[in-house]
Amino acid sequence: MSLIKSEKTEKSVYTLEFSVDKDTFEKAVSNAYRKQVGKISVPGFRKGKAPRSVIEKMYGKGFFYEDAINEVLPDAFDAALKESALDMVGQPEFDVVSIDDNGVVMSAKVAVKPDVKIEGYLGIEAEKAVAEVSDEEVDSEINTIREHNSREIEITDDTASVMGDVCTIDYEGFVDGVAFEGGKGDAYPLKLGSGNFIPGFEEQVAGHKIGEAFDVNVTFPEEYHAKELAGKAAVFKTVIHGIKHIELPELDDDFAKDVSEFDTMAEYRADITAKITKRHEDEADRKFEDAILDKLIEKLEAEIPEQMYVAETENFVRDYDNRLRMQGLDLKTYFQYTGMNLDTLREQFRPQAEKQVKLRLALEKIAELEKIEATEEDIEAEITRIAEAYKMEADQVRSMVPTDSIAQDMKVKKAMDLVKEKAIAK
Repeated sequence: MSLIKSEKTEKSVYTLEFSVDKDTFEKAVSNAYRKQVGKISVPGFRKGKAPRSVIEKMYGKGFFYEDAINEVLPDAFDAALKESALDMVGQPEFDVVSIDDNGVVMSAKVAVKPDVKIEGYLGIEAEKAVAEVSDEEVDSEINTIREHNSREIEITDDTASVMGDVCTIDYEGFVDGVAFEGGKGDAYPLKLGSGNFIPGFEEQVAGHKIGEAFDVNVTFPEEYHAKELAGKAAVFKTVIHGIKHIELPELDDDFAKDVSEFDTMAEYRADITAKITKRHEDEADRKFEDAILDKLIEKLEAEIPEQMYVAETENFVRDYDNRLRMQGLDLKTYFQYTGMNLDTLREQFRPQAEKQVKLRLALEKIAELEKIEATEEDIEAEITRIAEAYKMEADQVRSMVPTDSIAQDMKVKKAMDLVKEKAIAK
C-alpha cells in the first residue's frame, strides 16, 4: 500500500491517489469469497460449496471486489494520509481509479484545514451600552412578586365582577346563529385582564354577578388561527358561576419583610434595582462580546472547505439530539411534533456552524501567532471541570478525550480571553 500522488484540486481540498498491491487485494477478495459463499446458490453445487472461479464466471470477475475494497480501504487510506502529512477535516470522498492484475488504485478527496491569515485582532472596537433601569421595570418586578403573594377571596354575595377577578364561567360561541367547533367551555376559570380570550371578551364579563346569564359580542381577529373564524363577528352565551377576588398585599415594610431579607420597602426596592442593573450589565457584556467576535470573524482570511461546515453542522445536530434524549425525546419524535425533518434542522443550524468554524480557525491562528500554550495546570483544571459537569471520574475523561485535544481547546480559550481583554468599548 502506497501513496501515488497528492495534489490540490480546489480550495483547501486535495486528491490523494493510492494503491493496494496485488497480493493484499487478492487476500481481501479471498476473504470476501469465504464470507459470502454460504449465501450463494449455484446450479450443480450444494449451497456454500461453489468454487470462487465458478461464481466469478457466473456473476462476473468483480463480484467480490466491493467487499474486498471495503476491507483494504481503511488501512490503505490511513497509510496514504499519513504519508501525505495532510491535516484532514470532515469526511473524505472515495473512488476507485482502476482494478487490474497489479492490484487496485483508489482516490480520496480530502478537505484540509485552510491556511489562515488574520490581522488587527487586538484592540477591536465595539459599542457597549448598558440600559438604564426604569421605574416601570422595578415596579413590574415587584408587582410580579406581589401577585405571587396574593390571596383569593370567594365572593358569596351579589358583588359584580371587576377586572382582576377570577370568574368561573360557562360559555358557548355562535357565528351567524350557529355554534362552532371549539367554542364551548364549562366551569372555565377566567382571570379578567389575563388576555387569554378574544380581545373584548374579558372586559364584557366584568360587571356581572354570580348566576347572571349574558351575551358577549366580539369579533375574531383577522389573523386568528382558525381561518374559518378569522374576522367573523361572534356571540358567546355566558353564565357566571363563581367569582374570586384577588387581594394583593400592601406595598409596605411588612411586605418587604415577608418576601425578602430586608426590613423596609426602600431597601427591598433598592435591591431589586441593583439586580436589574446587574442583568442589564450582563446583557451589555454579552452583546459587546458577540460584536467583538463578529468583527474578529470579519478579519479572517481563509479558503474554508465546504466539508468543515458540513461536519460542524452535523456536530450541532448530534448535540441537539443528545439534549432531546436527556429530556426523554429524540429527533424522530421532535420532527413529528414540529413538522421539520433532518434537512430543515441542518439548514437551521448551518449559520451557527459556519460562524463556529470561522471563529475556531481565527482563534487557533491567534493562539499560534501569540505563542499561547496550555500548561499542565490548565489541562488538569479542564479535565476536572469536564468530570464534574458530566459526573465522571477524571481518569474516565482522560481515557475518552485526548490530552492534545484538551490542550488545543485551552489555547483557543486563552486566545478568546486575550481578544476580549484587549477589546475597546465605545
